[in-house]
Amino acid sequence: MKNKVLIVSTSDVSGGASVAAVRLTEALNKNGVEAQMLVRERLTDKPFVIQMPGLWQQKWNFLWERLRIFVSNLFSKKNLFTVSIANTGQDITHTQAFRDADIIHLHWINQGMLSLENIQSILKSGKPVVWTMHDMWQLTAICHYAHECRRFTDSCGKCPFLRFPHDGDLSRKVFQRKQAMLKDARVQFVAVSRWLQSEAQASTLLKGRDIHVVPNVLSLSRFQLFPRDESRSRLGIKSRYVVMFGAGRIDNPIKGFGYLCDALRHIIDTQKIAKDDLCLLLFGGIKDRAVLQNVPVPYIYNGYVEGDDTLSMMYSAANCVVSSSLYETFGQTLIEALACGCLPVTFDNSGQTDIVRHKENGYLARWKDSVSLAEGIVWAATENDIDRESLRKEVIDTYSERVVAQQYIDIYKELKNGKQ
Repeated sequence: MKNKVLIVSTSDVSGGASVAAVRLTEALNKNGVEAQMLVRERLTDKPFVIQMPGLWQQKWNFLWERLRIFVSNLFSKKNLFTVSIANTGQDITHTQAFRDADIIHLHWINQGMLSLENIQSILKSGKPVVWTMHDMWQLTAICHYAHECRRFTDSCGKCPFLRFPHDGDLSRKVFQRKQAMLKDARVQFVAVSRWLQSEAQASTLLKGRDIHVVPNVLSLSRFQLFPRDESRSRLGIKSRYVVMFGAGRIDNPIKGFGYLCDALRHIIDTQKIAKDDLCLLLFGGIKDRAVLQNVPVPYIYNGYVEGDDTLSMMYSAANCVVSSSLYETFGQTLIEALACGCLPVTFDNSGQTDIVRHKENGYLARWKDSVSLAEGIVWAATENDIDRESLRKEVIDTYSERVVAQQYIDIYKELKNGKQ
């Protein structure tokens, strides 16, 4: 008998975690699992995606959580979306989709989708629960990325993302609520990288728990390897070397776009590659387009790219894709690039190290070091003869729908058999 799995996510395509969740749902359905996806925000017409009822209630939940954070920070907008406190949400245990499911699989459920109380109801429902971590929120009190703060290894409090941090601040209160929620709870946590697994095991909230590692899935039929010259011709690119960069929001400080601009400037200043020989290919959102004024080389900005064929062509046209994020729990653009025969260049400090092996299938630059990042770009563009087909084969062997779906199917079976 098929397992019926309910994937729970705030959205179906808004943000990397949502994209990863919808791709997993598709992969499960193709590999013998009956999977549906329950979301607060539905942006696609995929038949397996169900939207929560009560649109105005959802909007209020979103605004109420942000208002609570805004007031707690004495009306400062700083870090308003850096943290989540899960003080409001909707009870999904009464929905037909929840009742029909054999297994509940939580993903990124913030911004008014589920409150801590709602999550506790799910954990007490008696249904097996899997919770995939796409960032650090499950192992910290309120932040999605702790940066250099290690308070999550104690009991939070004195949160650097709050305007007036102190021992009993909002982070400590939410930490205590999470601690109570997870006490004696049976839930199988899954990290998308070994780095995130190690951070979770170091946290007070998840210490001692068995945490599996399963990477994000990639549909190889959607990301194709096209001839480089043909791709550049169709995109109107005449430059000799093409560097690619993409993010949900390019000017989000955590994406480290400034390090890439500094690296490109260093390449030009040291005459490693001439300015006119370089082209920066950009995709994703930008809140403040002034950030593009700092780009020191010719660039093409394509905004949000619709259609995987176009994105595949962009990757195929590029010599390398750069991820200069200060932290990445995984690095979705890196495996997309590899599937299209494009070398990744990234920092060596977090989840990217699961994907990239230095100078074998990409380049690991020293963290926050734009000169090292520049060396990686030059290496990827001019100093290697790595076969593009071999890069794609490795992605097929590690991140294909069949491979990743089977890892989750094994977890579901263990939970159903009571081994977790």
